[in-house]
Amino acid sequence: MDLNIWFFIAVGFVAQMVDGSMGMGYGVISNSILLSLGLPPAAASSSVHTAEIVTTGVSGFSHFKLGNVNKQLFKRLVIPGIIGGVIGAYLLSNIDGNLLKPYIAIYLVLMGGVIIWRAFNFIEIAEHTPAAKKVMPLGLVGGFFDAIGGGGWGPIVTSTLVARNHDPHKTVGSVNAAEFFVTLFQSITFIIALGFINWQIILGLLIGGVLAAPLAAWLCKKTPSKKLMVLVGVLIIILSARTLYLTWF
Repeated sequence: MDLNIWFFIAVGFVAQMVDGSMGMGYGVISNSILLSLGLPPAAASSSVHTAEIVTTGVSGFSHFKLGNVNKQLFKRLVIPGIIGGVIGAYLLSNIDGNLLKPYIAIYLVLMGGVIIWRAFNFIEIAEHTPAAKKVMPLGLVGGFFDAIGGGGWGPIVTSTLVARNHDPHKTVGSVNAAEFFVTLFQSITFIIALGFINWQIILGLLIGGVLAAPLAAWLCKKTPSKKLMVLVGVLIIILSARTLYLTWF
């Protein structure tokens, strides 16, 4: 891959601008771009999640400080999310990436559709904590597909909870706070299985994400979320469709 670090800084910057303003999209956008450039699925997901350790840590800390975290919801998501993420990372690290690439691309197309659907189905409602029996399986599935697809924790978990009429502000804060721990254990699994790889990509994504974080918070107040979500959903679908085309034709 003949691209310098500035390209990956730009990718991380754009992805974090979207994620920071909407609560989802960093992993899906970054992974879609890396796959479209020909990076193997395991390497792409590993790079994205290693960079996300810092960005999700900053995001989760900020949500805790601002009071945006429902502690019960956080606790019910984090352990199942870690378990699902570790299983997904292990499987992805031990399977031929070329076999998985078209299926991951299809998954990302679906995630793009979820984000667009989410844009047109945003409902505000009073806060209440969803039952553990509903949240824990969701965390397990979200962690698994987040590792397999290089992103998807936010689109899967946040979208599902908000679609069930849970408070969007507490949902976004709690899901983002749990994501740090899910990402951390996914990255450890990838490093054990694959070693330290793609530091140029990781560093670029990390720098871009950190630079964008404060601007994304400002953008969240100024730009209608609906428009941003439709744009990112369309972008993900286009990038993933390109990956499918290159893989099959």
